[in-house]
Amino acid sequence: MNLDDIARRNQAFWRKMATDKGRESNRYTRPWPDLEVELLQAYIRGDVNVLPEPYTYIYPASVLAQVRDKEVLCLAASGGQQSVVFGLLGARVTVFDLTGEQLETDREMARHHGYDIKTIQGDMRDLSGLEAGTYDLVYHAVSVCFVPDLREVYRQVARVIRPGGIYRVEHCNPATHAVDDDSWDGEGYRILDSYGPGRLEDPDTAEFRHLMSDIFNGLVESGFSIRGVWDDPRHLRDTGGEKPGTYDHVLGFVAKHFAIVAHKTTE
Repeated sequence: MNLDDIARRNQAFWRKMATDKGRESNRYTRPWPDLEVELLQAYIRGDVNVLPEPYTYIYPASVLAQVRDKEVLCLAASGGQQSVVFGLLGARVTVFDLTGEQLETDREMARHHGYDIKTIQGDMRDLSGLEAGTYDLVYHAVSVCFVPDLREVYRQVARVIRPGGIYRVEHCNPATHAVDDDSWDGEGYRILDSYGPGRLEDPDTAEFRHLMSDIFNGLVESGFSIRGVWDDPRHLRDTGGEKPGTYDHVLGFVAKHFAIVAHKTTE
């Protein structure tokens, strides 16, 4: 696997986060051994409007319905979280991710919960090792921010997803991507960088801001039809009990994430 400087930098960060110490500070690397299929089914039926923590950012419920025996690709979504959701629901799950340590966690969760899983290590910008037209659903975690050109990823997904298949991709909101989480002044948080595309200042990762025009037009240009857009449910909950400056408090004030659900056109 040949990685450029961007991928190597991000891989090193997520390897660090996959350690026991890293998991203390990063919720995205903590596996979900206690998730139960009954909760997911209640969410799909509409008996539960929003999943409880730590599962809240699995959304929308519509993409979880009718996935049994379907081919699901969890793209750049390792760590024993999204794969657990689809494994419990009876999908045939493949996890593709940059970090081997995170993929091992997916395998551990598969053994724990008792389902089969396939894991592949690689860069999301190169899915050439996957067969074209294979997947019924590609569930993409909020990770496309770690590549400079999201159209590269869109084109790769368009090749491996079957006609009519669903692509659920989560994005960082470019309008708020540069909010300083440490800037709470008693009333709100500040945006410290000027608006525009490009690499963000971060000491640990190579992270990029993508503009709305690229996020949406890139999907259409790659052969997708947009079915809907959903705000991350964590932005819509009460923040009264959260300490200012914490990640949970920031998410209650700053709309940082949203998900697009699109389907691959048959043309």
